[in-house]
Amino acid sequence: MYSQREYDFMLNSTHDAIIAVDASGVITLFNKAAEQLTGLEARRVIGTRAEATIPNTRLHIVLQTGQSELHQEQELLGKTRIITNRVPVRGESGEIVGAVAIFRDITEVMALAEEVTDLKELKSMLQAIIHSSDEAISVVDADGNGLLINPAYTRLTGLAYEDVIGKPATVDISEGESMHMQVLHTKKPVRGVPMKIGPNRRDVIVNVAPVMVDGILKGSVAVIHDISEFKTLTEELEKARRIIRKLEAKYTFADIIGESEPIRMAIEQAERAAMTPATVLLRGESGTGKELFAHAIHNASQRKYNQFVRVNCAALTESLLESELFGYEEGAFTGAKRGGKPGLFEEASGGTIFLDEIGELSISTQAKLLRVLQEREIVRVGGTKAIPINVRIITATHVNLESAISTGQFREDLYYRLNVVPIHIPPLRQRGEDIYPLAMHLLRKHNLEYGRNVEGIAPAALQILSAYHWPGNVRELENVLGRAMINMKFSESTILPEHLPPLEVKSGMESDQQPANRRQAIPSPLKAVLEEAERLHIARVLAECGKNRTEAAKRLGISIRSLYYKMEKYGIQQERKD
Repeated sequence: MYSQREYDFMLNSTHDAIIAVDASGVITLFNKAAEQLTGLEARRVIGTRAEATIPNTRLHIVLQTGQSELHQEQELLGKTRIITNRVPVRGESGEIVGAVAIFRDITEVMALAEEVTDLKELKSMLQAIIHSSDEAISVVDADGNGLLINPAYTRLTGLAYEDVIGKPATVDISEGESMHMQVLHTKKPVRGVPMKIGPNRRDVIVNVAPVMVDGILKGSVAVIHDISEFKTLTEELEKARRIIRKLEAKYTFADIIGESEPIRMAIEQAERAAMTPATVLLRGESGTGKELFAHAIHNASQRKYNQFVRVNCAALTESLLESELFGYEEGAFTGAKRGGKPGLFEEASGGTIFLDEIGELSISTQAKLLRVLQEREIVRVGGTKAIPINVRIITATHVNLESAISTGQFREDLYYRLNVVPIHIPPLRQRGEDIYPLAMHLLRKHNLEYGRNVEGIAPAALQILSAYHWPGNVRELENVLGRAMINMKFSESTILPEHLPPLEVKSGMESDQQPANRRQAIPSPLKAVLEEAERLHIARVLAECGKNRTEAAKRLGISIRSLYYKMEKYGIQQERKD
């Protein structure tokens, strides 16, 4: 058996308040917890009647009825809320010998319950707001695992609740880095980051912010904006601006990028030529933009509202090219269409025909083209009737036609017919100051094609581009920038040196200040060596002839017109004496 002291210690150690009365309602037990809750002292209330001493007590009623009162809420002193159990105490024979009340303070519990209720209401409101939003929303916890998504997110990404909740934040990304993980790492928000998400690789812009509670990171929330429709509309607009211009001709002189002296000279020559019906010969290395000039000349001419037909002479076999250019009569060859077919010269009548890679024509096709230029008429394959045409001819080549004439690969009479207005389009290495504006123009183009947001080029990267000799010219620059953008992270917006593919330094065209051992280490391209030798030989012959160009042309075995062209190409300036 416990001693009275041990019994009292146990009763006073419990957090529950206990009050006991005997059969007459006199208080016999009043522990310390009861003192704290009621504010009464045990020594003052023990021995007194409970109904006279304890406010709102019902122990005397329990004594009268013999009925227990369980889980009853009650207020003490107007501020403390308690929950109490009151039970009668029966003797061995079942008679009521007293009653006991056990109660505890539930003020804090009720306050917490009210807060929980408020939180539930707030949560319900937030969920209603999030779920009704047209913007896709994604929430992750502090570990980067999915916590909440809304229906707009599912519509945008194609991912269901079970695909995302509890899964890593990277589960929805098809291209780019997880901004959730970046924000959880840095605890700083990010805005306007482009990426592709979901199995359909939708183009989006995301804004992500950390969720902080009392200075502790609890997760992050992302708002995702769908820009795929805007991107499509922008691409369509750009396509409309670039392609549906004056029928088939896509470009104008405004599309030719560059302010350097060589390119400005070429543009000025082309603009003057556009105002005349003269045949134009565009000369320049591959990738310099000869087709761009052809489009621009057509669009600046009086024929701009008529057809512009482009023909790549190097892409078709001799027989096919001939039938395409001049057309054919019914039965001209096996497989010929019933009724025959008009050629491209007939289709371009009233407009312009652009013959690209003219230096690749066979001798027999050259003879037929010469007839077109002389007589302004064509004869279909298998036909005998001459068909008059009204067409402006623009040709282009990267071949040295003068050398081709000397070897018998190109007709000299055709050369003089084509070379009415020769325009030399400078290579990129001769217009280094145009690299930056060209690069920025190409970046804008690639941004639309790749769905990126590259804004510029770092000075160190631009220096590398400027130091390169660009054998592939603008076409190669476009290729290099495209590869650099692929090497960039999706969140990066500036091209750095490490993004560029490996580029050789200048060789044949580099500065004399470069160390000799460096120049010898990188062999010059054969074409550059031949051009340099040709430049030196022409300059030497001119000097020997006392700057008489007519005499120099005779000694060189070329026409005076060819000499003028080469002097302009190589920048040879001589006082005229002819």
